[in-house]
Amino acid sequence: MASRPELLAPPEIFYDHTEARKYTSSSRIIDIQAKLSERALELLALPDDGVPRLLLDIGCGSGLSGETLSENGHQWIGLDISQAMLDVAVEREVEGDLLLADMGQGLSFRPGTIDGAISISAVQWLCNADKSSHEPRLRLKAFFGTLYRCLARGARAVLQIYPQNVAQRELILGFAMRAGFAGGVVVDYPHSTKSRKEYLVLTCGPPSLSAAVPKAKGEDGEFCSGESSEDEEYKTVSVSDRHRPRKKQKLDKKSKGKDWVIWKKEQMRRKGVTVPADTKYTARKRKTRF
Repeated sequence: MASRPELLAPPEIFYDHTEARKYTSSSRIIDIQAKLSERALELLALPDDGVPRLLLDIGCGSGLSGETLSENGHQWIGLDISQAMLDVAVEREVEGDLLLADMGQGLSFRPGTIDGAISISAVQWLCNADKSSHEPRLRLKAFFGTLYRCLARGARAVLQIYPQNVAQRELILGFAMRAGFAGGVVVDYPHSTKSRKEYLVLTCGPPSLSAAVPKAKGEDGEFCSGESSEDEEYKTVSVSDRHRPRKKQKLDKKSKGKDWVIWKKEQMRRKGVTVPADTKYTARKRKTRF
């Protein structure tokens, strides 16, 4: 992108009433939003059974992407942090329900009620600390954790992003994986500077063996066979690798011997936690007094 608005000001300030109306009245932006939304809906891979789905439009703005969802017969809920953008959406009489919310604070929907989610050019805003209370890692964790919970089992989320660099892309993808999602990054037009588009295609739950891996589009508009660079591969992670708190198990004292301690320390190492090295004194029995 020629300019990155997320580096200029927080979204609720950058998209004021003037910018919101200018954004929505631009025929170029309307055309781009329509194409991105259609591609995101395609990557959602919803069943072609004529049944309308309840979808979530994260960072819906003035409802440009939501119009694509309505045209395809789906119901949708749009949320955005900019009151000005939502005001324009109300004036345009979009068909979706609108919600003023900060996705970095989590999504407050009942578990398993959403059939799919899309987001166009919004998630990368979470990587910025616009306030002293903002911690990008905590905001990404809250967003992906609550998104995972509100999606139905097997549902997809397609998030189109403009990462500033590879590290930012890996940061976003990493927190999606930790929340329990399976999936990865699909890159359309990977060799074009202007046309290149990146989509996080995430599945709620472990990947299905019968589900086809989404294919990226090439320069001629045809689907690629998956020849991409190492950092652009469609990656998956097992649901067992999620970094989510587990319920405490009741263990008797006899089970907490040296073998249990070594196993526990190895488990912590896999999570990236620094623990003392194993020695012959590990889990040794101490005297009752000093």
